Amino acid sequence: MNRVTLLGAAIVAAVFVAGCGESPQVTVYKQGKYQGKADTQPWDNAPLAYGDSKWNKGDRASWEAGINARTLGQNEDIRIYKQ
Repeated sequence: MNRVTLLGAAIVAAVFVAGCGESPQVTVYKQGKYQGKADTQPWDNAPLAYGDSKWNKGDRASWEAGINARTLGQNEDIRIYKQ
């Protein structure tokens, strides 16, 4: 064996051994404290630019009307008899 082959084998072995050295990741929780981001109401988000959503940001009634229209569009019975 020449030195290049031996060096290549040593590098490959080092890479395989290095992959085994991952340490476990443990989350530490504080009692009574929420660590995540606070959620917002879904109607407080802006509608998607590429979708056909027609609600106004912050208007719960228009958001619910959009969700109901989407639900009716997914109902096969209504979709078939509407034609």
